[in-house]
Amino acid sequence: MILVNGKEIPWRKGMTIQTLLDECGYTFRMIAVWIDGTPYRNDQFEKVCIEDGADVQVLHMISGG
Repeated sequence: MILVNGKEIPWRKGMTIQTLLDECGYTFRMIAVWIDGTPYRNDQFEKVCIEDGADVQVLHMISGG
């Protein structure tokens, strides 16, 4: 299991950040992701695998005034 924004999600071997985002329905193009407190750039999403037990934080980046 992994935690995504505090919710338990089943983990599987080879799960990347992009796989997780797709499966959880995160489609907004401006997304920030941290795994166990480490930030990852969107050009890393398809390369970085998530380890079992990881704490993942996903935030939509929204600007406004």
